[in-house]
Amino acid sequence: MDQIKIGKFIAENRKTKNLTQSQLAEKLNVSDRAVSKWENGKSMPDTSIMLELCEILGINVQDLLCGERVSMENRNEKLEQTLLETVKQKEEADKRLLTVEIVLGVILVAVMLTCCMIAAYAPIDEWLRIVLILVGLIPLLVATPFMIKIEQTAGYYHCEKCGHKHVPEYKSVFMAMHYGRTRYMKCPNCGKLSWQKKVLSNGDDNCSDEDKKD
Repeated sequence: MDQIKIGKFIAENRKTKNLTQSQLAEKLNVSDRAVSKWENGKSMPDTSIMLELCEILGINVQDLLCGERVSMENRNEKLEQTLLETVKQKEEADKRLLTVEIVLGVILVAVMLTCCMIAAYAPIDEWLRIVLILVGLIPLLVATPFMIKIEQTAGYYHCEKCGHKHVPEYKSVFMAMHYGRTRYMKCPNCGKLSWQKKVLSNGDDNCSDEDKKD
């Protein structure tokens, strides 16, 4: 989606309705700063207010997401294109999140190992050894739930039994046995336990995020 184009479209339709940014913001119960960001292409309206925004501006959601009024004959084509772009953007965002998870994990593990090595072999007082171990361990323990949250929400898990793709509950991901990003979980579709691979796409049954890197 072209946020700049969508922002200009919002501004044009707001002016057509003789509304200021403040007046539109008041109708939507948001700040005029938020409206300004939409119109400058810096952010998108939240999905929870899109329908209300479209009603106020006299457009539909498809017009909004395309950044232009879509004619009836082009509506299906534009809708398909918008959906594909939305899916692509989600996959790219998920890939970035999973990369952040890897980088953060590597850094924190490296810090922990370094602190433990110094604590084990350096000629220092016992209390300082304990402090070093805690300095290395605590950041990793604090960050682990956030890294698991990223893995839970970014992309999907693919059941090898029935091929269903789903976003599991946090508890399921946290408690599951795993190697890499493959976890042993119960599928909500077939109800069977299996080793489920992490995939970025909800449409390609055989392509995992590891495969996409090749």
